Amino acid sequence: MNTYRGKRVVVLGGAGFVGSHLCERLLELGAEAVTAVDNLVTGEERNLSAAKGDVRFDFVNHDICAPIPTRGPVDFVFNLASPASPADYAVLWLETMRTGSEGTLRGLELAQAKKAIFLQASTSEVYGDPLVHPQPESYAGNVDPTRPRSVYDEAKRYGEALVSGFQRSGRVSTRIVRIFNTYGPRMRLNDGRVVPAFVGQALRGEDFTIFGDGLQTRSFCFVDDMVEGIVRLGASDVTEPVNIGNPDERTMIEFAEAVRAAAGRGGKSVFLPLPEGDPRQRKPDITRARTLLGWEPTISLVDGLKKTVDYFRTQL
Repeated sequence: MNTYRGKRVVVLGGAGFVGSHLCERLLELGAEAVTAVDNLVTGEERNLSAAKGDVRFDFVNHDICAPIPTRGPVDFVFNLASPASPADYAVLWLETMRTGSEGTLRGLELAQAKKAIFLQASTSEVYGDPLVHPQPESYAGNVDPTRPRSVYDEAKRYGEALVSGFQRSGRVSTRIVRIFNTYGPRMRLNDGRVVPAFVGQALRGEDFTIFGDGLQTRSFCFVDDMVEGIVRLGASDVTEPVNIGNPDERTMIEFAEAVRAAAGRGGKSVFLPLPEGDPRQRKPDITRARTLLGWEPTISLVDGLKKTVDYFRTQL
């Protein structure tokens, strides 16, 4: 893929879990310069340790709700900035909504000023608790805007509307990726999402905490596959939203057993009440990604969990 060779790219939220992997991938693809912008509210500068060894990489500690400082030309702006776990946006609810609204606008203004392509990282959460399964991009969703976790859903929905407005008006050439559950190295052990929660519990020999009856489903995509989908979308001329995720659907009970097998240990499963607003099922329809981008996941849950468990062993 030569689209990024010799190009200058700004990654908003570049010190985050997915953002840091994206920075490294862009460097691998021959980008002339990659600048990560992050205020480190949920991102971590240590995620960028590998990228910092490259002279083409730069890190800027900055809140994207303020005008984004950049020098020289920019060819691509990737917006991955946002708290991304229920534990984060329960506390940082206002920051989440501001990042999705004001931050997205600042990113679009930067792309407009630089005549750059803008890619918005949206989420499967725009589908809410879906009544259609699996979820195609044409599905408008089932979202209750008053529930606690809706601050993330609505920030991302607003972001998509804003990006679409800039695209329709011809002000910026835009792309929208709807990211489904993603896992892998550099997730924070205590961020509240199911993968680090289960892996941490397994490695400590604790019981697995499963909310509800454990029959709710998720589809888990390894971060390397996710980043490949994102760079392919950025390099394409596809302006409509595209689901990127793994359609290999698992119940929480099945996923706990997969983590137990990967870690080689773990206690029994303990069931607790389901949090308010937690969706019952989530599975991407990736027909559009397969057809338009030639993309589909290649890393199995077994292989991805092995890499993830190995990473978390170093953190513990």
